[in-house]
Amino acid sequence: MFNIAYALGTGGAQGGSDGSGFTAFVPLILMFGIFYFLLIRPQQKKTKQHQEMVNALKKGDKVITSGGIHGRITSVSDVILTLEIADKVRIKVARGNVATIYQAPAPSDKKEKS
Repeated sequence: MFNIAYALGTGGAQGGSDGSGFTAFVPLILMFGIFYFLLIRPQQKKTKQHQEMVNALKKGDKVITSGGIHGRITSVSDVILTLEIADKVRIKVARGNVATIYQAPAPSDKKEKS
């Protein structure tokens, strides 16, 4: 009885092993492809856009730092920006800490009704 069980178990394993080496890697290849297109590629594009924005900073731009400080650029060097955050108040920040450039909202000409 044991001989039949062992014989049936070995015969089934040999029949399913044809080409299973490549098919075992197909799910891994598909997972890598999904991770690349959903995670890696968008992050690379975002990093490239941020680097282009940081390289294009110039005097007079209004920026927001990654720490949330709003200011206007008064001086630009290779690594450091000088921001004016209030009248006669200037701080120095690293270029890479600039999160975004923004446009100040235009003052509205609407009059309040009493």
